[in-house]
Amino acid sequence: MAKIRISRLLAPLVLLLVLCASVRGQAPAAPALTSVITIDHGPNSPAQQAKPYVVLVALDGFRYDYAQKYGAKNLLALANAGASAPQGMIPSYPSVTFPNLYTLVTGLYPEHHGIVANSFYDPQSRRRFTMTDRNSSNDGSWYGGVPLWVLAEKQGMRSACFFWLGSEAEIAGMRPSYYLRFQDDFPDEKRVDQVMAWLRLPPARRPHFITLYYSNVDHTGHDYGPDSPQTAAAVRHLDDMVGRLQSALKTLPLRVNLIVVSDHGMENVQGIWIDLDRYADLSEFTTVGSMLYPRTESAAARAFAQLRRSGDRLRVYRRSQVPLVLHYGGNPRTGDPVVVPAGPYLVRARPPANPAGDAMPPKGMHGYDPRQVNNMNAIFYAAGPDIVPGTKLPPFENIHVYPLIARILGLSTGPIDGKIEVLQRSLKTPPAAPRVP
Repeated sequence: MAKIRISRLLAPLVLLLVLCASVRGQAPAAPALTSVITIDHGPNSPAQQAKPYVVLVALDGFRYDYAQKYGAKNLLALANAGASAPQGMIPSYPSVTFPNLYTLVTGLYPEHHGIVANSFYDPQSRRRFTMTDRNSSNDGSWYGGVPLWVLAEKQGMRSACFFWLGSEAEIAGMRPSYYLRFQDDFPDEKRVDQVMAWLRLPPARRPHFITLYYSNVDHTGHDYGPDSPQTAAAVRHLDDMVGRLQSALKTLPLRVNLIVVSDHGMENVQGIWIDLDRYADLSEFTTVGSMLYPRTESAAARAFAQLRRSGDRLRVYRRSQVPLVLHYGGNPRTGDPVVVPAGPYLVRARPPANPAGDAMPPKGMHGYDPRQVNNMNAIFYAAGPDIVPGTKLPPFENIHVYPLIARILGLSTGPIDGKIEVLQRSLKTPPAAPRVP
């Protein structure tokens, strides 16, 4: 059994808590910072110590055109130094955070890895997965596939996660060697400092695969919209964090590849909430957000017929008839019928029971079919000693990031949806493909 401990002895892994006075006229106390948790999987194997490093950074809600739109100089420089997708990387449907963060690190569509929305219901187990409930989001039984940190650990390579969906859960019997419990207000600069602290560990303990996550741009996009000065400021701030990380990585005598992605884009909302219970009888349904879980087949058939008459803002399918391009009909967790917005509309099954709890609609939103709403497209930038400079890639699905990272790290993969051939040309003199066990 792997030994878990809060790392207090290794100086590079300690992030000191700074206390501020909270009396009148002085700054309030700084938040207590979550600590690095270390799991002793043993040292990197000798073969893995010779491998390259990958730092995977996710900027939540960072639309594909934000760097150009708002002059994110460090990301634009990263594009010139390595590979990029100028028209964006295509997120999996639905284009929301949890399914896509997990797709990026498993190479599987949501219908195959099981995280089909930020919150959803499992008709088979009769349990709910809720993004704000740590008991569900940190329960490894929800997660299918083999995340990159598990892939690395099982092959004798150490890994570290500074926030990523699933990294706190035990998946396939493993956690990363180093991880932190999610804390959204953790100082942005200190996140970079911790990544560098990991990369300065002795070779036997140094993680070769590291994740880093920021949510700033997503928050401002929702609150103020993608065209707002607040979103522009958030983009430039995170660009500064990328620049800080780039500069620090250049000081290391290591073969480090930096990959910066996002989970989805953002679009201005059109109209107010569309409440599905205005068009269909949902009395025999369990509902989560806009997702519908019927108690009987007759209830599903009746609601499908009713919702089809709801107008051209919604596309409604029986689960077995969801278009194959969405890769969303193969898992009962997606519900039945499946409602797909035809544009940037706000859809929910029901309004809150208490009208007083009905908050103002957000100004920006995502979750839409990226083939219908182009501004759902995400970013992809990669640079480092294993990446061909100046590579411009056409739009590609985010399932292909997993095999790219596995190839750089020299890790063997099992069956996945992603294909290394899609991003092969961005790699310098690619090594022979690892054998699939």
